[in-house]
Amino acid sequence: MTTVVSARTSTMAQALNAALRDAMQADPTVHVMGEDVGRLGGVFRITDGLTAEFGPDRCLDTPLAEAGILGTAVGMAMYGLRPVVEMQFDAFAYPALEQLFSHVAKMRNRTAGKLPLPITVRVPYGGGIGGVEHHSDSSEAYYVQTPGLHVVTPATVHDAYGLLREAIASDDPVVFLEPKRLYWGKSEWDPAAPVEPIGKAVLRRTGRSAVLITYGPSLPVCLEAAEAAKAEGWDLAVLDLRSLVPFDEETACEVVRSVGRAVVVHEATGFAGPGAEIAARLTEKCFHHLAAPVLRVSGFDIPYPAPMLEHHHLPGVDRILDAVARLQWEE
Repeated sequence: MTTVVSARTSTMAQALNAALRDAMQADPTVHVMGEDVGRLGGVFRITDGLTAEFGPDRCLDTPLAEAGILGTAVGMAMYGLRPVVEMQFDAFAYPALEQLFSHVAKMRNRTAGKLPLPITVRVPYGGGIGGVEHHSDSSEAYYVQTPGLHVVTPATVHDAYGLLREAIASDDPVVFLEPKRLYWGKSEWDPAAPVEPIGKAVLRRTGRSAVLITYGPSLPVCLEAAEAAKAEGWDLAVLDLRSLVPFDEETACEVVRSVGRAVVVHEATGFAGPGAEIAARLTEKCFHHLAAPVLRVSGFDIPYPAPMLEHHHLPGVDRILDAVARLQWEE
């Protein structure tokens, strides 16, 4: 039975914890596993209390072996379970990529649809928390270019709960990217309220001058930039993709065609990052509606910098407004 919870003010971390708990209560095949997810409750306490409530068989502490963790999840899913795997930090997931790319992403196609793998891979990702090397990567490009995977990333407390519940219920494998620096942001939310499904973008702010297209940790930055842009006389829309795969091309194109200018914003590197594909698609589909090229504001094409320098690396309001100014100049 799903826990009945009324509207309340919570952090994203608390919403994710509630989503896991409600999914485990609703479906006994849901199992959570990963490094320190049991007694500790996870590094970010996303799994806090789950072992005490459901026992160590359903919220399982694993060895420090990411490839083994995901390989075990493959076997569990083949035998009818719904494993939810936590990769403790973004770059910690790299040893498991072979399992993800070779088996998780391909099994349904390999078996002509007879053997789906309903695995959710939770990945705390991105910068902004002062993390050192291997703790702050934005590695979404690795996942989005792998056919067979769904890739989603919430930017609000409401989406954190709703999208995680949808991911766990999906018969397709889902890479669920959780923006670490948004874990402690609070807002009011209602678990019973409807949520837009995986594959659907949401327009968070309307505007007529240009649209900022973003997702995950960059959404608050884009909303701040849109507010600051009013001083320059610019009215910026903000589109939250929420889901990178499936990509909501219909909504993105509709917004871009209506305003004629677009900037894609994300923390991942610019070269071959998600913004490159998004900009290419929008240019192909909206060419005759564009008043200027689709621009990108991203992390730099470098390994993630030391904590004291990360504020230079991450897209900020000034860099976003500089891009918008270029759009106006192209008029």
